[in-house]
Amino acid sequence: MSNLADRIDLPCDVEATSGAVKRLLRPKITDLGGFSVRRVLPTKGQKMLGPWVFFDHMGPASFPAGKGVNVRPHPHIGIATVTYLFEGEILHRDSLGNTQAIRPGDINLMVAGRGITHSERERPEITALPHRVHGLQLWLALPEAQEEIEPAFYHYSDSRIPAVDVEGVAIRVMMGSAYGVTSPVVTFSETLYIEADLKRGQKLILPAAQEMGLYVASGSVSAESIEIPMHTMAVLEDSEKMTVVAREETRVAIIGGGRLSPRFMAWNFVASRQDRIEEAKRHWQSGHFDKVVDDEIEFIPLPG
Repeated sequence: MSNLADRIDLPCDVEATSGAVKRLLRPKITDLGGFSVRRVLPTKGQKMLGPWVFFDHMGPASFPAGKGVNVRPHPHIGIATVTYLFEGEILHRDSLGNTQAIRPGDINLMVAGRGITHSERERPEITALPHRVHGLQLWLALPEAQEEIEPAFYHYSDSRIPAVDVEGVAIRVMMGSAYGVTSPVVTFSETLYIEADLKRGQKLILPAAQEMGLYVASGSVSAESIEIPMHTMAVLEDSEKMTVVAREETRVAIIGGGRLSPRFMAWNFVASRQDRIEEAKRHWQSGHFDKVVDDEIEFIPLPG
C-alpha cells in the first residue's frame, strides 16, 4: 500500500541469469500485522521497467471484524497510480472530490501530475465483518513533458477491461495493446499491463515490448529452462516470441513498455528532477497540498 513508500529503498534479492531472462527479482516482504506486502520495484538492481517505477503485491490479508485497510491521506506527484484487486474492496477518496469503491477486476487509475492527495480505506459495511484483501498496486512514471499535468482520476469497471482466450489461456489486457485487443485505460507513453491465468502445462507466447517484466502472483512458470517461482519477477530482454510454460496452475502479471528517462524517488514523490522532490516535501509539510474531500482531518506526516 502507498503508506509503505517510506520503505521504498529496501532492496529485493536480485539473481542474474542469462539469455532472454535477464534477471530474477525476489521481493522484500513487509509484515504489517496480518497484512504482508511484497515490494518488487524499485530495487537496487532494477529501478524501472518501461514506465513502471513501483510494484507491490499486497496480501492476501485476512482481517477480523473491526479491522482492515486504513491508509490515511498522503500526497503524490509525477506519476499515475494503478490499483487492481484479486479479492476484497478498497475505498478510494482524493483531493479532486472522487469517492470510488475498487472491486476485483476493476482498474483504478489516479493521475498525480503536479500533485494530488488521496486515502485508501474500507467502507464500514466491509469492516463490520471478517474479510480479505488481495491485489496489486503499481506506479507509472509520467513522461517528462507531462509530469506537471493537472491531476485526474479514472475508474474502469471489470466489464470494460478486454478479455481474450489465447489457445486456452485466459488473458486480460489491463493497459496497452496485445493479443489483438486494446484496453480503454488511459496511457501516457508506451505501456503494457496484462494478466494471464494458465493451467498446468499451458504455454503462452509473450507480446513484444522494449522492456518487460513477468511477475508470478501464484503458481510457477518456466522460460528458456529457467524456473520463475511464485512471488518472483523475471526481467526479460527481447520478449518477442518468448514462450512461458506453466508448471502448475498459475497467475501472472506482465508489465512493461517503452523506456523512460531515470527518475528520482523519495517517499510518495517521483520526478525527473531532485529539486522537484524537495519542493514537494516542503509543500506537504507546509500544508500546501489540497486535502482529501470528506477525509480532511488525518494525514500521514513526511517521514523523518
